[in-house]
Amino acid sequence: MRAVESAELRRRRLAVHLLLAGGVLLCALLLIFPPALFSFYPACPIHQFLGIECPGCGATRALAALLRGRVMEAVRLNALFVLLLPIALGGAIESYRRALRPERFRWPQPPAAALYATLAVAAIFTAARNLL
Repeated sequence: MRAVESAELRRRRLAVHLLLAGGVLLCALLLIFPPALFSFYPACPIHQFLGIECPGCGATRALAALLRGRVMEAVRLNALFVLLLPIALGGAIESYRRALRPERFRWPQPPAAALYATLAVAAIFTAARNLL
């Protein structure tokens, strides 16, 4: 039984290390191929078909700006993304930490109120950025 748990833990650790490497690779690609200069990045289907900016519009360009140290440019491109990024990174770090432990993996469970508040803020942000 212990050998099975050990094999499962090794697979889980490999998976989270590969996910981390993938995230680092994606950040490196954003640095090497900035979205402002290269057009192979996918377009937002909501913006493309409805003509409005969704809560995620500009997030790729904002991340590229943050990686280059241009905080104000990132805020101009997508302020909501910039404000929520530290929370998302905190959740990712906690998930990574939990996945490396030998105990059974459980995703962090944010309170329901936090999820509803995030959805409300995203809706208000979307309305404000499209009306202003």
